[in-house]
Amino acid sequence: MRLTSSSRSLLLGAAASALLAGAASAQTAPKPVDLDDIIVTGAPYGISQRATTIATDVIDAQTLATAPAVSLGDLVSTRPGIRSTDFAPGASRPVIRGLSGPRVQVLTNGIGLIDASSVSPDHAVATDPAEASRIEIIRGPATLVYGGSAIGGVVNVIDERIPTAIPEGGISGVVSTQASSVDDGRSAFGRVTLGRGNFAFNIDGVKRKSDDYDIPAPALSARKAAADGVDRGEGGSQPNSYSDLEAWGVGGSYIGDKGFLGASYKNTDSEYGTVAEETVFIKLNQERYDVRGEYRFDDGPFSALRGSYGHADYTHTEFEDVGQPGTVFNSDGWEGRADLVQRKRGDWNGAVGVQSLSRNFQAIGEEAFVPTTDIDELGVYTVQRLDRQGYGFEGGLRYDRRELSATPIGEDRQVDRTFDNWSASAAAFLRPAPGLFLGLSLAHNERAPSEVELFADGVHIATAAYETGDVNLNSEKVNTLEATAHYDRGRFTGDLHVYHSWYDGFIDERATGETFLFEEENEEFPVYQFVQTDARFYGFEAEGSYTAWQNGDRKLSLEAAADFVHAQTDLGPAARIPPYSLTGRVAWTSTPFDASVEVRHVGEQDRVANEYELPTDDYTLLNLAAAWRPLTDRNVTVFAEARNLTDEEAREHVSFLKDIAPLPGRNLRVGVAYRF
Repeated sequence: MRLTSSSRSLLLGAAASALLAGAASAQTAPKPVDLDDIIVTGAPYGISQRATTIATDVIDAQTLATAPAVSLGDLVSTRPGIRSTDFAPGASRPVIRGLSGPRVQVLTNGIGLIDASSVSPDHAVATDPAEASRIEIIRGPATLVYGGSAIGGVVNVIDERIPTAIPEGGISGVVSTQASSVDDGRSAFGRVTLGRGNFAFNIDGVKRKSDDYDIPAPALSARKAAADGVDRGEGGSQPNSYSDLEAWGVGGSYIGDKGFLGASYKNTDSEYGTVAEETVFIKLNQERYDVRGEYRFDDGPFSALRGSYGHADYTHTEFEDVGQPGTVFNSDGWEGRADLVQRKRGDWNGAVGVQSLSRNFQAIGEEAFVPTTDIDELGVYTVQRLDRQGYGFEGGLRYDRRELSATPIGEDRQVDRTFDNWSASAAAFLRPAPGLFLGLSLAHNERAPSEVELFADGVHIATAAYETGDVNLNSEKVNTLEATAHYDRGRFTGDLHVYHSWYDGFIDERATGETFLFEEENEEFPVYQFVQTDARFYGFEAEGSYTAWQNGDRKLSLEAAADFVHAQTDLGPAARIPPYSLTGRVAWTSTPFDASVEVRHVGEQDRVANEYELPTDDYTLLNLAAAWRPLTDRNVTVFAEARNLTDEEAREHVSFLKDIAPLPGRNLRVGVAYRF
């Protein structure tokens, strides 16, 4: 099922013609609608956060305007159930419920990034949080709408590069700048949308730069120093942890009564130190083109047709030192989708859709451990929801076919693997009392092996291992039972999610007990093999807020959050599973001034997969934050944040680098944002 240019044209052609026809019939543009409480990721018809049977999280535009200038994984890492791979400030990816890499899908406006960030933890995600107007997160399987790569969860970065509405007054946007002390960090970003008549245009850009960050203890952990019989050395700063990113984009739309049609272009350049090696750094470039639109029908069984398409050229070069380029990773491909949203019939919502992608991945150089691979996928799905106010049901079904073709390293024959996967879900929910929502869902999800899991064969410096794939791996299958509770009444709001996942054929990377002598580095690396086994993951996420005092717009709240995950395979504990975390916060909010005091405790992790994964000590961080809106129109915000005030030594257990790179020490961040 090789997807050719004609296949791609067929996928988008029907959607584009309808979208263009709808836009062309427009006379005036609709006003923007406030959808802050509506989740569209995983549900094209939109669902309130308080009415979902899946675990969701949202970072809105106001929060993003004053958020730290960090990579995506680090930004979301303190949310319940989420951590960061924390490989380096320039490269961190979200970890959801202990799952990462090819099991967590990072999207931009519902379309894959078409980068190489899932191949290795030292590969940066080709999007920056500063580009976003909103970030939506799904914790747990989301394969029905997004395919097998979302078996662990989704992080959807939503931007306004392709405008969907004419801004009120003809102009809207945000500019923000900030500085941080721990890494001499400097950043600025801006976004402006202009609209007139039926046309809207957007331009945005972000620039952030930081030096090696300060650390509160020697880079080498006490456990690693003892295991290797060496001295920990000096503290000071974390070698080779600098980063430098610049991204900009433009877009435009034709917007009418019945829909919109638009296109955009984005360019990303990033350079960052790998931390794993003191002289190695990475330069990344991606050029991306997107087309997106919507046509709203007057009548018939469907209310809207939405289409989107993205094409990207991605190049990532690893330099051994200045002027010494080494391994090059290229990813060139496209992804498209079309969604038909059903017209609401009484209490019934639904959608059907098709998704397709084609990508060529290349790794060129002496340290290339994965061969050139062609990846193609085509999937169709439906999701349905019946909401009777007091009770309701949800369900969905997806079929997708994924093909991977490569000539394994050292061989001359091409290997072609095809995987036919089915995913399905069913859920029921009740509203037994005002403000209370209870849900129970059962999902079956399947994921095809990735190119790394199938074809890896070589030294992977980033993970300090010789990795060996298995071309005979089968699809990974999981059944997940999840209970959900939302409460929002009076002074208290809260969310609770309890889940248990049973994996059949969990793809696990296990040490074989052998070593490989890498002559170029004159160093031995342990040999790892991708194998399949059964596994169980279970845990919970909880968060709540209690209004202790309120008078008009002034409010004092007590907030708390906690998460826990336990993962066991038939071969032993799963690797790099995050320990539990507890967070408590006292927050003051008002029109002119906000402030908070936060204490975050992360537990010890002593359940490890093998001798190469050392236990991690617990730690407690004290954080302060404040925001002041000094002007009458309240559009200007001056903000400040102090993190890790006690300069605690903290190490992220899910990181491959935890024993040579602690988290940053005490940091003061100040900035100003203007939204208009």
